Amino acid sequence: MKTALVTGITGQDGAYLSQLLLGKGYEVFGVIRRSSHRGVEDHRLRWLGIADKVTLLDGDLADLSSLVRIVKDVRPDEVYNLAAQSFVASSWRQPILTANITAVGVTNILEAIRAEQPEARFYQASSSEMYGLIQEPMQSEATPFYPRSPYAVAKLYGHWITVNYRESFGMHASSGILFNHESPLRGVEFVTRKVTDGVARIKLGLAGELRLGNVDAKRDWGHARDYVKAMWLMLQQDKPDDYVVATGRTTTVRDMCRIAFDHAGLDMERHLVIDPAFYRPAEVDVLLGNPAKAEQKLGWRPETTLEQMIIEMVDADLERLRRTTPG
Repeated sequence: MKTALVTGITGQDGAYLSQLLLGKGYEVFGVIRRSSHRGVEDHRLRWLGIADKVTLLDGDLADLSSLVRIVKDVRPDEVYNLAAQSFVASSWRQPILTANITAVGVTNILEAIRAEQPEARFYQASSSEMYGLIQEPMQSEATPFYPRSPYAVAKLYGHWITVNYRESFGMHASSGILFNHESPLRGVEFVTRKVTDGVARIKLGLAGELRLGNVDAKRDWGHARDYVKAMWLMLQQDKPDDYVVATGRTTTVRDMCRIAFDHAGLDMERHLVIDPAFYRPAEVDVLLGNPAKAEQKLGWRPETTLEQMIIEMVDADLERLRRTTPG
């Protein structure tokens, strides 16, 4: 039986990845921070019905000693580093925390692996936000990076330190440059989930409007359930490498909203409010990924369309709200 260690296991990607790995017969261990919300943080794992099938261990990317102990105890075959301060907007308000966790934390986990389990295969969650002010209309593994937020800068450090450990120490370390990927498990602070939750609230009479910032921003959106398969496939290759994971299709926030409102039978123009308070200090206007390398070398392709994903998210939010709203 293979053993996998997942940081960020209680997040969207960690939950779907754990479900995938369990289905393939892995024993799955997850690193979680000590939290006053103990008993609440595993809600995504419970949503997928796998909370009792994974083993959660106390640790923190900022604490190298905890990571060394965990790697020594678990002896993982594969390590997936999905943990980060992952919300772009918060990275301007918490730039040092973002640097310590999203950037330096990658070095900590790589050092723990190098010291205790150097033959383990490592996956680093890189991000399309690293492209930022795009240097090419369609971004591939060869496109120059131009990060536009403290989050993106930190992710770029994590990406390059992974390349450096691969080349310096011969580690099987790969990075997935994942474009935006969403699901019903997405945090409500992210724009797709903010939209589907907002639409569900308006549909149920719990709200009257949805306030957003730059609705003309374009993103390449896929489903997290599809994207975690690419993560796993990277660690099954003989040679480590970096891969763009994307759909190759870009859509505006406005059009994504329209899909959600239309599914709920609502008139978007009556409820959508543009609020300058939600604009970012430096905006990333367009992201569009070229997944050709992942398709060719990994045999990976997205299976869920944007329309299917948004409908799934709206339906999930309607179900959540009906379950928790009195009467």
